[in-house]
Order: sequence, then structure tokens, then C-alpha cells
Amino acid sequence: MEKILDKKKRLEKALGDVLQDVIDNCYLAGANILVLKNGQEIAYCEAGYSDIENSVKIKRDTIFRLYSMTKPVTGAAMMILLERGLVDLADPVSKYLSGFMDQHVVTEKGMVPVKRNMMIKDLLSMTSGLPYPGEDEASQEAARVFLKIDENLYGDSPLTTRQIANELGKCNLSFHPGEHWMYGTSADILGAVIEVVTDMKYGEFLKKEIFDPLGMEDTAFYVPADKQDRFAKLYDFVDGRFQELKTNNLGIQYQMLKPPAFESGGAGLASTVDDYARFATMLLNYGELNGVRILSKKTVEFFTKGELMSWQQEDLWRNWETLQGYTYNNLMRIMKRPEMSFTLAEEGEYGWDGWLGTYFTNFPESNMTFLFMMQKKDSGTTDLTRRLRNILLKELP
Repeated sequence: MEKILDKKKRLEKALGDVLQDVIDNCYLAGANILVLKNGQEIAYCEAGYSDIENSVKIKRDTIFRLYSMTKPVTGAAMMILLERGLVDLADPVSKYLSGFMDQHVVTEKGMVPVKRNMMIKDLLSMTSGLPYPGEDEASQEAARVFLKIDENLYGDSPLTTRQIANELGKCNLSFHPGEHWMYGTSADILGAVIEVVTDMKYGEFLKKEIFDPLGMEDTAFYVPADKQDRFAKLYDFVDGRFQELKTNNLGIQYQMLKPPAFESGGAGLASTVDDYARFATMLLNYGELNGVRILSKKTVEFFTKGELMSWQQEDLWRNWETLQGYTYNNLMRIMKRPEMSFTLAEEGEYGWDGWLGTYFTNFPESNMTFLFMMQKKDSGTTDLTRRLRNILLKELP
């Protein structure tokens, strides 16, 4: 026991020293880290502030905007429908959402009809052709949809999850479904599909099927008034000081004070490090936590494995260089070739990150979870995250 405690202290000091250093150097306002192994906590670190103006420090119960770390939850939600026989991965998306009928693709020769219908599988693997807002023609069409979302975000008639999905479905695609890989709005469409299949709002489905059974009391598409004092602010370091950056992004309200009309399956959740650890541990336990089963073992194996086709894999590594070594499936990165990675890694590890730097990885071989929560714009997986991972994996036997 003494050796275990010494190792815990050593790991916490190593991780904590790096975290405190970047905060002292104004890279971050605050963050926390949680590492679990064999179901037991082996490190927890916290530093900095969630609210500088009111001197509120980061704590275990600090609530963070997850942004794209929402996507693995959406993937798990689809697995629930899959194992219940409510959806087929080969189903055309148009079966559930009329906006996806008669789709077209932007090509050098103009708009052409899709070679085949977009399928649920395309959404889960990001091979749908649906882009995020950007510079090319199809991405500009998506940008116009998100502009419309923003224009109505605080009005009397905000766009709903299904309305937005159908609007995005009417936009031209960047490529024919299945022919390439590209990060985009696919997870948001899945949220709408789940609504249609279950006849429930997406947030209600998640609460009933995942959050309540796992005891994830602080995970939702909004942060109610009685929890706002625990909600981390987003800061940007400008002119020698941290300034709060009150920005909406991808149709998500900054303050998240009320249940939104648009429950974004790709970016909309807020959560704490301990809540997300319950979700991650459930997956690491092959679908079960504390006697509560969310998914079957076979479903979790399917969910956390798989890979892109060779021609799709080339897109991932070409367009996202720091994901070399990983493949992608079911809204998560999955490590296939650790020797290619930009960080120490294990074959079979899986997880994802978010726009503000939240980060999740499960290591099935080591039976370990690594979670890092911060709020820094345009982050994703940062060099800081890789440094922390390297420290952690160095400590493994």
C-alpha cells in the first residue's frame, strides 16, 4: 500500500508540476486532470481558476464545456439503438430525416447527384461528406446554416435539433458518401436521428439511458442557475491579462443557462471530470458500472474498435497530421500503430477531445482512463496534452 501511495504522489507531482507551470506562464487560466487504473484513482490534479474575477478555483466539481468530447457520448447512444435493433448502420439517413433526400455533391464539374445514399455508418465514421463551416463551397453552405442558428439563438424561435439536421442535409456535400474522410457535422445529424427513432428530445434520451443510470448528475446540454457558480469561464490571454471570451460557437450558447432548442450531438454537452469518468469507466468495463449495464460487451467491442478504409485513412493522416497512428470509427480516434504517433501510446486506446481542450482517452490494455479538463479556445489535443500523456505512460510497467 505504501508503494502505491508513493507512486500516486510521484505521478500527481509530475503531472501537477507541468500543469502549474503552464498556468504560471498564462497559457491557461485553470484545469484539472484525473487518471484511473483498474477502477481506482491513481492521480488527480487541479490548478488555477474557473472564475478569475471572483477568485473561484478549479475544483473536482467544476463544470466544463465539452464541445466535441460530446461525440463519444453520441456514439454510445447510437450503440444503444443498434443493439436494440432500432437502427441498421446501412439505413439511409433520409429514412429518418427528409432533408437528406436527393442529395448532391460539389465537384469541379458542378453539382452532381450522390452515387449512393448517405448511411448511418457514414455519420459514425465521418465519411458522410458533411462539412463543418469553412472555406470551400460546401463548407460555406454549412456556414450559412450555422449563421441562421446564431441569428435565432436567443430569439423566440431558435432552430431545433431536427430542423438544423434537415437544413444541413439540404446543403451540398463535399464528397460522395464513403469516398473520403472529413471532420464535420455528422454527430449532430445522429442526435436528430436518435430523436426521430425514440420520439424523445435527444437530451431526454441521454438522461434516461446514460446519465441517470451512471449517476452523471452534472452532465447536460445546459447548466442550471444553481450550478452556474461551478461553471468554468472561457478566458483568452490578451494584452498581458486573462479576459473572459464570451463566445457562442457551433450553435452553442456561451452561458448554457437554459435547455437549448438545439441539443448538439457533436458539441453541446457540459460535464465534470468525475461525471465523464463514470462514462469512460463504463466503456472500459465493457458496458457496465456499479452493477448498471448500459451496453453489452459485444457492443462495446464493436464501438471501440474498427477502422477506416485505406483510402479514407489517407484523408485522416493528410488533413490531421497529429493523428498519425490513429484510425477513426464511431466518433472516436482509435490507436492502430503506436510507432507512428506523436505521443507515447498503446494499441487499442480510444477517445476524443473538444474545441476548448477537454480530452479523454481509455487504455484497455492497461485498464486506465486519462481525463484532462480545460477551457482554451481552438485547442483540441494540444502539445500540453501530449506532454501529460507522455508522463503518464512513462509511469506504466
